[in-house]
Amino acid sequence: MRRLVNLAAATAAAFCLSDGLEAPPIPRELLAGPREVAGPIPVSLPGAATAGTGIGSPYDLLIELNGGVLWAPATASADPVTKFGDEARSVFGPMPDGACTGANSQQVGLEVDGNVVTLEPNRSKTGAPLEFAHRDIAGRLVKWTNAVDRCDKPSLAGGVTFCGMNSRIGRVTRNHVQWLFLCRKSSESLELEMEPYWTATDPRFSRYSAIGFNDVTGEIAFLDGRKDRFVFDWTEPFPPPGGASYDDAAGRRAAAELYDGGSKVDCVLCHDNKKPTVIDPHMQQARVGYFAGRHDRRAALGMGNFLPGRIARPDAPFRVIGSGYAAAHASTLLEARSILIEGHPCSGCHSLTTLESGRRFSADATGKTPILPNATVMQNAALFAQKGALALVQNHRTEWASASGAGRISPWMTPEHGGSLWKGVRDLNNDEWLRLSRCAWGLGASECGYRPLFTQCPPPGSGGDTFIPTDFSAEVHFYPGISAGVQRILRLSWKYLNGYGDVPARDDVRFNVAFKTVDVPLAKGAPTRPEYPTADEAKGISFVAAADGVGRSGSATLLKDVSFAGHEKWTDPAPSDTPRLYHVDVPAACGKRYLFRIVPARFCFDNTGIRFSEADYLLYRDVDCGR
Repeated sequence: MRRLVNLAAATAAAFCLSDGLEAPPIPRELLAGPREVAGPIPVSLPGAATAGTGIGSPYDLLIELNGGVLWAPATASADPVTKFGDEARSVFGPMPDGACTGANSQQVGLEVDGNVVTLEPNRSKTGAPLEFAHRDIAGRLVKWTNAVDRCDKPSLAGGVTFCGMNSRIGRVTRNHVQWLFLCRKSSESLELEMEPYWTATDPRFSRYSAIGFNDVTGEIAFLDGRKDRFVFDWTEPFPPPGGASYDDAAGRRAAAELYDGGSKVDCVLCHDNKKPTVIDPHMQQARVGYFAGRHDRRAALGMGNFLPGRIARPDAPFRVIGSGYAAAHASTLLEARSILIEGHPCSGCHSLTTLESGRRFSADATGKTPILPNATVMQNAALFAQKGALALVQNHRTEWASASGAGRISPWMTPEHGGSLWKGVRDLNNDEWLRLSRCAWGLGASECGYRPLFTQCPPPGSGGDTFIPTDFSAEVHFYPGISAGVQRILRLSWKYLNGYGDVPARDDVRFNVAFKTVDVPLAKGAPTRPEYPTADEAKGISFVAAADGVGRSGSATLLKDVSFAGHEKWTDPAPSDTPRLYHVDVPAACGKRYLFRIVPARFCFDNTGIRFSEADYLLYRDVDCGR
């Protein structure tokens, strides 16, 4: 049910009304006209410096008074890379430069037969040719080889070298927002070769990507380097898409040339498990897959605690940011489901999905083959492709890593005990696997516990966002020189902190302000709800623009996309953890009543578009010049 907040402007008194209820009587003193403030409008008001220049129409005057703060976020550019950067910055705050080197980075190693492998000069041979050095956990040289065609943990990602080495990952954390930067080495053949490119000191790599994630809101963003560029260099800077700010012209140009603007890769297929800090599926193996778990000495060869572990709750929010990405992969985002099979041995630790965590990831982790009884022709084709991908992975896995080998780290997940392989006493049985496989391929029923994987964008003040506007007030400013026939300005003010996700520079919420003007009634009683602008008028359902952000909406005048005071068009907000001041100014005439409906709106930057608050804020003011 829609919430309705009525505000008596003189004291900013507020109360909630449910649909169908009339407002209770308001004490007369709360409805008295405000005092008039003599003197000029404060200079902080947009347009105040030129307010006396003479304006043609009421809409022109509204633009002159308020135009600087009437603007929607991420509308400065139509370039897909730049627009994505502006959207991401509006949700996550300023984005750091991408970096895979430095203190907050780590090399991704390669393990073969339980040893770590590096590519380095073999100085025991004439000319010190590059060869693969195999060393145990103590650093002792085990052997040299001139080829590595199998490894303990081949990549599940597809389209990258199965047993690659010396890729790098960087991580930057700001409050609850984490940015992960991946500089991945790969080859056209998808095989490892004895070339300088694969050494740890060679800064060249072939695939650049990044993931931004807010672990409170579940908002996630993906970006990839250009797909027609085959060599990157991690000693060079990687500016964020959209640059550092709206006015970073050089950074915006450089980023537009660096990133893929077509969202060609459907990243959520693999990064689908509501815990992208683990970077499923390959990075997960880099921190697990040790027989004695975290107590195993070989665990020092992996990622350790560089990427924090977290169990993904099935009901956790999860939403992809990026209108371009959402449009390109709309069907995936709409159809994806999370799975929770009650009583299933895998459900205690995992929120699997109908994407790759349920299909490829779970099959490899448990050592099973996807199976679908009575599959259709189309399902059989998809199943055949998935089996082929898993077979390629298995063909690159060492015998040492298999269940019958010395390492015994594959399957690398066991029923009830997960990655604690030494505790596992059995494999997933055929019935348990069939149930999981059917659910993962979307063919199960109620036992799968299906729910949408991606959650809706929350409107301001609900759905996990607890921040609402407060301190509404209205004051009449006396200013005789503003324009012919206009001597007073009615300033409507309020405060609001966009604190969703604990991002001090978050900038995805605006306000629509609709108002009507009538004669002050002789009885001067409180207005009834039908006298205010309607909710649809405040949302601009039938908005006809007369100027930027100002126009008619039904029978009301509407000011759209109001930002906070001083937040000029296409500028980035300074971080704040306290409510900001908002205000709009309306020319006021004696003997008139002004009725306002204010509604907050979130720009979702996904397929949702804009979500308006479930609460309306109503305020009126009588301009009684005779008092």
